Amino acid sequence: MKRLIAKLIGCFINCIAIFSPQYAASLAIKLFSSPQKGKHTTEGIDFLNTSFQEAVSYKNYDIITYRWPGKKAPVLLVHGWESNAFRWKALIENLKSNGFEVIALDAPAHGNSGSNSFNVVDYSECLFRIAKKFNAQTVVAHSLGGTATIFFQHKYQLPQLKKLVLLGAPSNIKDVFRRYTNMMGYSPSVVKAIDAFVLQHFGNTPDYYNAAEFSKSIKAKGLIIHDINDNIIPYNDALDYKEQFPNTTLITTNNLDHSLKSEYTDKRILEFISS
Repeated sequence: MKRLIAKLIGCFINCIAIFSPQYAASLAIKLFSSPQKGKHTTEGIDFLNTSFQEAVSYKNYDIITYRWPGKKAPVLLVHGWESNAFRWKALIENLKSNGFEVIALDAPAHGNSGSNSFNVVDYSECLFRIAKKFNAQTVVAHSLGGTATIFFQHKYQLPQLKKLVLLGAPSNIKDVFRRYTNMMGYSPSVVKAIDAFVLQHFGNTPDYYNAAEFSKSIKAKGLIIHDINDNIIPYNDALDYKEQFPNTTLITTNNLDHSLKSEYTDKRILEFISS
């Protein structure tokens, strides 16, 4: 049913593109950047209320951060699309019990943070401000949060950032857009107009935003964890990072899906951070 609805919406936008490709592209991008999930449950709110909360401003909205103090070097936890800081509950508790200071956040248009839309470029700018403010020495990032982390570290090269963990992270935005446009069944004219929209608003076309290529410039030690059966972000993206990200290790899981939530994953992360 979801696929059918996607194709029907795609057909509608294709029809609009006959008369106005630019307007069709703006609708396609709005749909792509408007999360339908990611708000907090009562359980999530109760857990996050055990932290110190602080807003970090970006553009015309606030990003809400959650901090649990500790004596060991700060670890920043970065979630992905249609998620929020609560996804890290088990890992937060493990990090706290091992003495680490922990910082989590809600991305733009997710959780308690502001904005009505999400894009990975703005997310990367938010993450840079938060990593710098809290002196993060390790970042653990899931899915598009991992891509955004690579973007900001490539651009700003924060010297205190020593370790990066990428969990099921897309290696490039071009393929993310390709999977989206294929799912929706967009016509070539809509795809071309989307590229033009991204160029106009962000200064580059989607193929520029190649996180694996950007990772070549990163000096931090890396850990990549990716499930071989990930049906959201292909395992080849992990291989792309492994080939280009210096000083990095790849751990392949099986049947943990895209979320990678498990005691095994948390144990590998703790071992990497503690080493």
